[in-house]
Amino acid sequence: MPRIRAQPEDFRVEEVLLYPPLGSGSHLYLQVEKRLLNTDDVARSLARALDLPARDVGYAGRKDRVAVTRQWFSVPARAAERLEEWRHKGAVIVDSELHTERLRVGQLLGNRFQLTVRDVDEEAGHRATEHLGELARRGMPNRFGRQRFGRDGKNVERGVRVLRSKRVTGNRRHAWLMVSAVQSVVFNRVLERREAPLDKLLPGDVAIAHATGEVFLVGEDLPEPGRLERFELSPTGPIFGTKMQWPRGETAELERSAMAELGLGDPRRLDLPRGLKLFGDRRPLRVKPKGTGSTWRDGVLELAFELPAGSYATVLLEELFPEGFEEGAAP
Repeated sequence: MPRIRAQPEDFRVEEVLLYPPLGSGSHLYLQVEKRLLNTDDVARSLARALDLPARDVGYAGRKDRVAVTRQWFSVPARAAERLEEWRHKGAVIVDSELHTERLRVGQLLGNRFQLTVRDVDEEAGHRATEHLGELARRGMPNRFGRQRFGRDGKNVERGVRVLRSKRVTGNRRHAWLMVSAVQSVVFNRVLERREAPLDKLLPGDVAIAHATGEVFLVGEDLPEPGRLERFELSPTGPIFGTKMQWPRGETAELERSAMAELGLGDPRRLDLPRGLKLFGDRRPLRVKPKGTGSTWRDGVLELAFELPAGSYATVLLEELFPEGFEEGAAP
């Protein structure tokens, strides 16, 4: 069976920032290459070494631990003189640039991946290569990956308990992460159960224009099909919240039923616990991998591609290897 992450070097990721650093300003952006470290490990280490409050170390997104990743962090520029004191096993600063603002979660355009998949026979390698080309043309399902739901898979259950409570107590960030797993499973169920193809819009859908991120309600006069073929438009699914735009008709029924299965009541009138804000959003049901490439040799498939921020390389691998794959070193 195909195997990923047999070693950290088999899973390489590089962040693509939404806004490149300007070269001047009061914040210093650091591109850190890390191996077998998660994002919080590096952020805490930088804060300790530079004598900074944890909130002064910014980053745009979280990255896998079992990987070699190039990720951006920001610190106040005044701390630059102490950077020579920073040492952390498995991490090294490979670039630095000044910028005017602190780096915040979500300020990513996407991620570039270079993956090595081992134990791939020749037939599976050719099939995966062909399917990767098809995904680059028509897009891939934009479902949330398994890691979104926690190692034990119980984040959804925990998130539902948060949503049913009267108020959020304790760590609010942890509570929000659990609730985000509930949002994710609702989205995944809507995506899985949608009968229409992902390159087709239905009356009542909420569509997104990929170039601008604008969302709009689709009426009876459907957009010209060529706009979907050119990947200008796509249908969206729910990231439920108090300000999310709701669809109508068949699509609305599908989304309401996915919410009702979790016992959360009418999603259009969310009764949130005190201390929790949940504005919501619309997420494209499909995304288009860019910069795709692949080579197979002697049982090893090398893959290269770029995905928009928030999309999962493991989901792309699930599309390439529908019969499954294993993770980690061989026993």
